[in-house]
Amino acid sequence: MTGYGKAVAEIPGKKVLIELKSLNSRQFDLNTRLPWLYREKESEIRNRISRLLDRGKIDLVISFDITDAESVPLINKAVVRSYYTQIREISGELGIEPGMDLLSAVLKFPESLKTEKTELPVEEWNEVLEKLDESLQQLDTFRTEEGRSIESDLRLCIGRIISLLDEIGRYEGNRIERIRERLHRLLEENVGGENIDGNRFEQEILFYLEKLDINEEKVRLRNHCEYFIEKIETPPPNGKILNFIAQEIGREINTIGSKANDSKIQKLVVMMKDDLEKIKEQTLNIL
Repeated sequence: MTGYGKAVAEIPGKKVLIELKSLNSRQFDLNTRLPWLYREKESEIRNRISRLLDRGKIDLVISFDITDAESVPLINKAVVRSYYTQIREISGELGIEPGMDLLSAVLKFPESLKTEKTELPVEEWNEVLEKLDESLQQLDTFRTEEGRSIESDLRLCIGRIISLLDEIGRYEGNRIERIRERLHRLLEENVGGENIDGNRFEQEILFYLEKLDINEEKVRLRNHCEYFIEKIETPPPNGKILNFIAQEIGREINTIGSKANDSKIQKLVVMMKDDLEKIKEQTLNIL
C-alpha cells in the first residue's frame, strides 16, 4: 500500500530531514539512503521499520543540512596545492591544457577536505529515532486512510456483483423453455417434424438442459460474496484470503457465463467480470 511520511529533527548545528515512501509489494523491501554518520545504525533502523510495516517497497531517505559553520568541512590547502601543482606539471609535460575546471576536480580528490570522524551523540540519535517514529506514524496513517478507501471500493464492487446476480433471475424464468423450443425448431428444419421421436427428444433434452442449470453456481457465488464481505471485516493480514475468495468468485461467474446460453445473462456476466477485475487489483494492495 502506498504511503508517505516526513519529519524534521532540529539538532544543534544541523537540521535532519527524514522521508519515508511506501509502494505496494508482496514482500518487505526497504531501501535506505543514510548519511555516513548514521550508517552504523542501519540494522536498528530496519528492525524499527519492519516492526510496524509488514510489507511494501519502502524508501527511507535521511539527510541533514549543517547550520553551524564550525561543523563545515575545511579545505586541506596543502593537499589541494600539491595536487594542483602536480597536475599542472604533468599537463605541461604532455602538452595538454589543464582547463578551467581543474580546481573543482582537485577538490574531489582524497584528503582534499578535512573531515573529522566524530562519534554519533546519543542525544542526537534519540532525537532522530523520535522523528523516524513520527514519520512512520504519518505513513501508517496514510496507508490506513487508503485502506478505508479500498474497503469502500471492494464493498461497492461486491454489492454490484450481488445485484447483477439477483438480476439474472429475471431472465431465468423461461430460459430453459426458450432453449427447448429453439432445439426443437432446429430439428424440424433439418430432419422434419414427422421424423422426430418425441420420447427420445424429451430424454435427450432433459440430459442436455441439466448441464445448463446454473442454480448451484448462483448459490455458491452468493456464498462466496457473503464470505468475502465477512473476511473484509476481520483484522489484517487478510489480503491473501480475500484474493483467494476473489478467484473462487471468478470461477463461478465463468461457469454461469458458459452455461447461460442466453445473451442477456452473458451481458450481466461481463459486467460481473468487470467488477471482479477491480476487486482482484485492489486485493493486491491489502496486507
